[in-house]
Amino acid sequence: MRIVLQRVTSCKVEVDEKIVGQIEHGWLVLLGIGKEDTREVAEYLADRCVKLRAFSDDQGKMNLSVVDVGGAILVVSQFTLYGDCERGRRPSFDKAGPPALAKDLYEYFSECIRSHGVPVQQGVFQADMKVSLLNDGPVTFVIEKNT
Repeated sequence: MRIVLQRVTSCKVEVDEKIVGQIEHGWLVLLGIGKEDTREVAEYLADRCVKLRAFSDDQGKMNLSVVDVGGAILVVSQFTLYGDCERGRRPSFDKAGPPALAKDLYEYFSECIRSHGVPVQQGVFQADMKVSLLNDGPVTFVIEKNT
């Protein structure tokens, strides 16, 4: 499982020109699911998102979590995080999880975050989405956990 974690002042996701998810201060999570991913991997990464201390404290140091700052998380599925661009001119998505597995883990990942008391918004799985964000910092991390 791979995530791109972006600290945001605000972000939203639209499908067919309608806002389907929107948050203010918090994390935008772009979530890619691989063939071998499990619920345990989803739990681990959700915990990392919730507890990662990358929000500024009173001294301007990254010392607070999204929970500490009362933030929220917008989760957007992004199978292209498993795009392999090493060969040819067209990406291969052979390592991406099949839709049934990916949808289940996408929903489970979001539920794991909610279980920590963090508000969660989501995009629409397999939809053509438009994501808008105001990066804060910018602060961006790529986190990966393999089975």
